[in-house]
Amino acid sequence: MTSSMRSLNWKFSQVFGERHPGEKVEEIDIISAVEFESRGDYLATGDHGGRVVLFERTNGKDYQLRSRKELEHTDSSVTSHPLYSYKTEFQSHEIEFDYLKSLEIGEKINKLRWCASSNNSLFILSTNDRTIKLWKVSDHKVKKIIEMDSNAYISSENALLSEKSFLTDQSIQSVPNGYHLEWITKRPKSTFPTYKESPKMMFKFGECASSRCRRVYSHAHDYNINSISINSDCETFLSADDLRINMWNLEVGNQCFNIIDLKPLDMEDLVEVITSAEFHPAYCNLLAYSSSRGFIRLVDMRQSALCDQNARILQDREAHGSRSFFTEIAASISDIKFAKDGRHILTRDYMNLKLWDLHMESSPIVSFKIHEFLRPKLSELYNGDFIFDKFDCCLSRDGCHFATGTYSNTFKVFCHDGGHTDGTRLEASKNPNRVSHTQECQKNAGLLTIFARGLHWRGHENSRFDSSDCDLDSKLIHLAWHPTTNLIACATKCSLYMYHAESEHF
Repeated sequence: MTSSMRSLNWKFSQVFGERHPGEKVEEIDIISAVEFESRGDYLATGDHGGRVVLFERTNGKDYQLRSRKELEHTDSSVTSHPLYSYKTEFQSHEIEFDYLKSLEIGEKINKLRWCASSNNSLFILSTNDRTIKLWKVSDHKVKKIIEMDSNAYISSENALLSEKSFLTDQSIQSVPNGYHLEWITKRPKSTFPTYKESPKMMFKFGECASSRCRRVYSHAHDYNINSISINSDCETFLSADDLRINMWNLEVGNQCFNIIDLKPLDMEDLVEVITSAEFHPAYCNLLAYSSSRGFIRLVDMRQSALCDQNARILQDREAHGSRSFFTEIAASISDIKFAKDGRHILTRDYMNLKLWDLHMESSPIVSFKIHEFLRPKLSELYNGDFIFDKFDCCLSRDGCHFATGTYSNTFKVFCHDGGHTDGTRLEASKNPNRVSHTQECQKNAGLLTIFARGLHWRGHENSRFDSSDCDLDSKLIHLAWHPTTNLIACATKCSLYMYHAESEHF
C-alpha cells in the first residue's frame, strides 16, 4: 500500500434510472446490490424485485489489447474514464414459500459476485435470503429488419405491431409519438409473401444477450444469507448467514461443506452473529468474517475442518467512551473488504470506517468517523430502526482511498494519509456538492441543535426524522469501486450514479 499524499477531484460521470423529484419509487425497483466485474468491463446491479441488470463498458474495454499503432491514432479527446451502457437484465429470483417453516422468502437480491470466465460468456452468482444461483449470460447474433419494401406485407403478429404496419399517409392525424392510429386496410389479393419473397427487405446482424441459470445452490441455510465470496482458486465460493459459513464447489449444487458454525446448543447462549465474510484475494485457504460484536476473525482452513475455534481476532481494544446497549449495536460490522495487497481489511460499522493491518490485532491503523454527530441520539435512532442500517464500504485498487455511504443520499471518500478530517462528502446527483470538513461540522452542529429542541416524527412515532440537514430516509447504502481506475458506482433507491476522479498531487 503506497503512502503518496494525494486527494481526488470527483466529477459526475453517468446516471441510470434517475427519477424526478417527488416521483414515486416502487419497493421492487430499489437497488440492493452493486458489483463490478474483475476487469471493470461489466457492472451488475440487483434489486428488491429479484432482477439483475447488467451494464457493459462502451469505451476502452479493449484498451490493453490494442496495439501501439492503434493507440497512437486514438482521439485524445475521447473520454478516458469508463462509460457504460445497458446490456441486459433477467429475473434471478422469485418469491418462494417454505412450507415446513411457514415462511415466505422474498425475491430481493442480497449479494452479487462475478465468476471468472475463460470464454466470451459471463458468469455471475446471485443470492436472496436462502437460495444462490449461478447465471450464464451469452451474446448471440440475431438478424434484424432495417428496411423493406412498402408494398410488401408480412403476416406475422409482430409485424402488425411494428411501425411499418401503420399508415404513412400524412393526411391521417398522428399521436404525439409519431405513430398513426389507424391500421392498414388495403390487402393484396394474393397470398402474403414470406421473408424470402421480399426482394427489397434488408437485414442487419446485431448481438443479443441471453441468460440461463446454470446451477442452483439451495437448502443449506436456515438463516438469511448475508455474504457470498468467490475463492481465488476460481473453483469454490462461500456463503454466510447469521450463524454458519458454508463452502461450495461451483460445479456441485446439491452439497456443501460447513466450515464455521456459531450456533450454540442453547440459543439463549448466543452472544454474536456473523455479519459479513470474504475470501482472501490471493490465498485460497484464508478467509475473514466479521461479527455483530465488532470483531474480525481471520481463519486458515488448513488448520481444522471446522474453523470457528482456530482464528486470529482483530479487535479495537482502544475504543474509548462509555459503552451501552446502543453502542454495542452500533459496533456491529456491516461490511468487510480485503485490499488488493491482501494485508489490509476495510470494515464499516454504523459509526466508523476502519482500516486494519492483519499484522496488528489490537487496533485499526486508521479510523474515519462517519456518524459521530449522531452518537448523542443513538436511542432515538434505535427507536426508528435506523441504527440497524447496514452500509457497504469499498476501496481503490492502490488501497489509498476508501468510500462508504451515509444519509441524505451522500457518500464519503477518505484518503489514507488524510487522517480524520480528509473526508470528501458528495451528494448522489448530477451536480454533486462537495462539502468541506468545516461546512460539514456546521451542518452537524445544526442537526444537534434540532436534536436538542426535540425530535419531530412524521407518519408514526417510529418513522422518520424531520430534518433538512440529515434525511435519514434517503440513505446511500450500496456502492462499489472500479477495480482498475478511480470510478465509484453508487445506488440510491432505484437510481445508479457513477463518479470518476483525477488525482491532485500536493
